[in-house]
Amino acid sequence: MSPLSKIVEIAHRLPYSVLTDIQHRMGDWIASGGDENDPYIEQQLRYARLFVEERTGK
Repeated sequence: MSPLSKIVEIAHRLPYSVLTDIQHRMGDWIASGGDENDPYIEQQLRYARLFVEERTGK
């Protein structure tokens, strides 16, 4: 499963502002020639997971 798919799975747990920030970052990355499986996208997934963990304690 790609990092992008994993972000989609936890998107409902993110505040709108965080989700749109991640979406814009990934969109800019892909538009500039990046791939959805690049380490940068994995970094965005890590950020999303950490945000959820910090917010929920899980």
